[in-house]
Amino acid sequence: MRVDAQPALVLHARSYRETSLLLECLTRDHGCIGLVARGVRREKSRLPRGLLQPLQPLFLGWVGNGELLTLTQAEASAGPLPLRGERLYSAMYLNELVLRLCARGDPHGDLFEHYLLCLQRLADGEPEGWTLRRFERDLMDVLGYGIVLDRDCESGAELDADAEYIYVLDAGPRIWRGESGVLRISGAALRALDEDVMPGSTHCAELRRLMRILLQHQLGGASLNAWTLSAPPTAGSDR
Repeated sequence: MRVDAQPALVLHARSYRETSLLLECLTRDHGCIGLVARGVRREKSRLPRGLLQPLQPLFLGWVGNGELLTLTQAEASAGPLPLRGERLYSAMYLNELVLRLCARGDPHGDLFEHYLLCLQRLADGEPEGWTLRRFERDLMDVLGYGIVLDRDCESGAELDADAEYIYVLDAGPRIWRGESGVLRISGAALRALDEDVMPGSTHCAELRRLMRILLQHQLGGASLNAWTLSAPPTAGSDR
């Protein structure tokens, strides 16, 4: 199989053998793929090693079949996204999240557009935590783990913005009945995420805790490295 000029971004790059790089990329039409950039670490490589890094929108070409494909083309499709500081950590979180949840070679509908839009929102200075929650919601949806945000999973009733709920894994929210040791979340927070309207800071914090639990469930109880990273520790993190 040969593919040319496919919109893509590098999620992760590492050295491979003596002169090559192994790239994990997210592409528009082919989902996550593994690419070998052969000889790119040589001084006179025909492929531009400087472009093969995260946050650089690319057109990529490759040949081959199976788990690892051979890179044949790499051209910038736009300038690199200007992310620094905590927002750079958030971009690395997105990359780790996609790599951990998405299998290679499985196209996931609009995932590429959701991912690129999230990076652009971070670069544009939109509220970081809310931007990440929207991407997490959309990622879960395109992977088939859609989050129920609009109704009580037991009664089917529309969520009450003034009520408190608990979220039942693989089912959805149900009204809180006074149980202890459970994650409570307001109907207002859930409805805000469903309606794509940014809530206040308290509800954003509730959504962060909820999404952490839901994502960890899909990861089989494992954690992400990015969840432990933050620029100073006392500042807190939106991841």
